[in-house]
Amino acid sequence: MLTPLQIYFPIGVVLLVAVVLAFTMLGLANVLGPRRPSLVKQTPFECGSEPIGSARERFGVKFYVVALLFIVFDIEAIFLYPWAVLLLPDGQGYPGLGWPGFISMGIFVFTLVAGLVYVWKKGVLDWAD
Repeated sequence: MLTPLQIYFPIGVVLLVAVVLAFTMLGLANVLGPRRPSLVKQTPFECGSEPIGSARERFGVKFYVVALLFIVFDIEAIFLYPWAVLLLPDGQGYPGLGWPGFISMGIFVFTLVAGLVYVWKKGVLDWAD
């Protein structure tokens, strides 16, 4: 018979192996990796904009808008998974969401697609500027 703490032993072993492997890989990369520092490699770089110049100059926010849109549509896609799992009956007494669940998710997906079409037509997703 296992004690309550013994059931966590395999999880602890896996975590220990993961930590040891991570530090081993970092150590080997540090020891064996090439070191050719240069002025260009040591210059800070952020999303395609050079960090040199006045702090008051204007900059494009297109990358940030696309990143926000990705996060929004990604979060919406996460909501589709539980709906797909719960839509149909499971055969063990749960009746499923049925037509009301299907219709409500249809409205949700329609709104999502309408938003995607809107930002597409506005040219937000075009990178060639």
